[in-house]
Amino acid sequence: MIVEENNSFQDFNFIKGNLKFAVIGHIEWINFIEVDQLPKPGLISHSKKSLEYPAGGGAVIAKRLRELTNSEVHFFTSLGKDFYGNQCFNFLEAMGIKLHVAWRDNLTRKGFSLIDSDGERSITIIGDRLSPTHKDNLDWSTLDNMDGIFITAADKEIFKKSRGAKTLCTTPRVGLDIINESGIFLDGLIGSNLDPGEVFSLNELKVKPKFVIKTEGENGGIVFPGGRYRAIVNKNHKVDSYGCGDSFAAGILYGFSSKWDIEESLNLAKIMGRNCSEHFGPYDL
Repeated sequence: MIVEENNSFQDFNFIKGNLKFAVIGHIEWINFIEVDQLPKPGLISHSKKSLEYPAGGGAVIAKRLRELTNSEVHFFTSLGKDFYGNQCFNFLEAMGIKLHVAWRDNLTRKGFSLIDSDGERSITIIGDRLSPTHKDNLDWSTLDNMDGIFITAADKEIFKKSRGAKTLCTTPRVGLDIINESGIFLDGLIGSNLDPGEVFSLNELKVKPKFVIKTEGENGGIVFPGGRYRAIVNKNHKVDSYGCGDSFAAGILYGFSSKWDIEESLNLAKIMGRNCSEHFGPYDL
């Protein structure tokens, strides 16, 4: 299967819907730094501009889903009781995202994303990933009857709580052991085939998802069942690849939750990933 691309939301007769979404996962406070060249041993590079945002897979997917629906998007996450934790909360709340936060004594995770003139990035993360657990005193009943849920960080019991959603998707970065121990059926397992931390074999999964999608950036990717699909060519210069995979994943969840077929869902996902690459940082603000 080679999926043909559409080039705009209008190709879907796109109407912003009223679907109910939740994201369960992590946040990282990231400093996005444009440099003349990526680091090499002994090299001093120079920054042209920088921005700081709450990012990480959970935050980016929640923001993308908020852009696609008229309904409130719920984000279950964990933050440190520190300056950056408060900054993350305030920033995402201002985006219109409904946060459910398990506050920790640990420091909020931070990081740097260096972006070169070709739009490629190199990321350094500082600190441990903070993620919610089923033991946190959060309003888990909110997950009931959701149209779609995406998980980027959680334990097996949260996966079980989330299976009441009409559509449930996740990433292999959650951990195949957690996915397998939950024993639940996934509508989509979406990850990068270029990231060693997300590469896996289908034989490693105890319960086969409805669809497994492995992205390969500008080379498109592979969907099982199905086959290869092509990427969409950028309309404009690629500025920054950070968040493209998460934007793609949000598009898949939206399409599946809208009861679109795999081709329509992939087309939306590719458009969202492409559009993310055409501005600096993960958000077009």
